[in-house]
Amino acid sequence: MEFAPDGRLFVAEEAGKLLIAKPNGALTTFLDISSKVDIAGERGLMGVAFDPNFATNHFVYLHYTRKATTTTPAHNRITRVTANGDKAVAGSEVLLFRMSNQMASNHLGGALDLAKDGKLYISTGDNATPSNAQKRTNLFGKVLRINKDGTIPAGNPFYATASGNNRAIWALGLRNPFKFAIKPGTSTLFINDVGENAWEEINQGVAGANYGWPAYEGPESDANYRPPIYAYEHGTTNTTGCSITGGAFYNPATVQFPSEQGYVGDYFFADFCNGWIRRYDPATDTASGFATGLGSVVDLEVSQDGELYYLSRGSPGLVGKIGYAGGN
Repeated sequence: MEFAPDGRLFVAEEAGKLLIAKPNGALTTFLDISSKVDIAGERGLMGVAFDPNFATNHFVYLHYTRKATTTTPAHNRITRVTANGDKAVAGSEVLLFRMSNQMASNHLGGALDLAKDGKLYISTGDNATPSNAQKRTNLFGKVLRINKDGTIPAGNPFYATASGNNRAIWALGLRNPFKFAIKPGTSTLFINDVGENAWEEINQGVAGANYGWPAYEGPESDANYRPPIYAYEHGTTNTTGCSITGGAFYNPATVQFPSEQGYVGDYFFADFCNGWIRRYDPATDTASGFATGLGSVVDLEVSQDGELYYLSRGSPGLVGKIGYAGGN
């Protein structure tokens, strides 16, 4: 899910519908591309982002798995549609960037956002083949960076040494970066990488970084790789888990959570398996509890009025909102 610059909350369903969640709890369909979207396994409509100039150009960016056709295998792609009020303009979808053919139905990544530099950042999983993450000859297990028109910036770290669309690689060595978040008004990027057997990671996004998968999972000190800034172990407690999902910085236009408790600048993150939300303080390099018992959380977003929204998948699937009522 993602807030549009005008405050509307858009929620992507795996099967291909992009909905607008109204303040009264109603849902309206902004776009339905279910006829194009492959939903095998973890495939589907995975990411949505809004152009910084949305108020004038009305551009909405999508990240989804395109169904196979008689001539083209299934693959992930970035497209753009144009909004007209609460509906997408019919026929306005434009293909911006086509990724590698998607052989596996899991480890897809799926995040999409724009940073202060005006570029689109995209996360991709390793396509269930760990060795993909270390190769610059494919787009799997990476964070990609492209221009808003789908072209590749010449300033990308591997632009001169990679070829074709692989020049879009911005960072590598990731297993399944299901979610990342960009701190509002900056290019600070935190990447949530879902682990395999033992650890879940938050990584600092850095151009040209190699995060070490599959050689390492969790904390490591190998100078060839960039270690996570925070990692937690697998388990069944309120500080452990098995799949790091939603992530969001607390830097709203209106601060609602108490500033004396240090919320501003903190990074909220969630675990899909254990249904909790915790917050990481980059200044102190520590994490603390925030909420538990929330079901299968897949995304977090902070509204401009300072409330934290969470998207929970399952029965029932829901959008929840956490505000501050004062006191302790």
